[in-house]
Amino acid sequence: MPMRDVSLDSVKEIASRKGLKPGRIRGTEELQLTKGNNPRVEVIDWLEFENILEKKGLTVRESGGFMKIMKK
Repeated sequence: MPMRDVSLDSVKEIASRKGLKPGRIRGTEELQLTKGNNPRVEVIDWLEFENILEKKGLTVRESGGFMKIMKK
């Protein structure tokens, strides 16, 4: 199944269903979706997540419920 770009609203909906939150690796701008139980990953708000996506030219792609943050 091919991966497709998804809107941030779709990302939020899928993340909510899976118990995921926006996060970044501490001390970096590397984004991740996290359950919040990894001490190396800091949970951030969706606005900061979106701002970093835009700043770094990234998008979220999805296939069958699996999401990956990639270059546009």
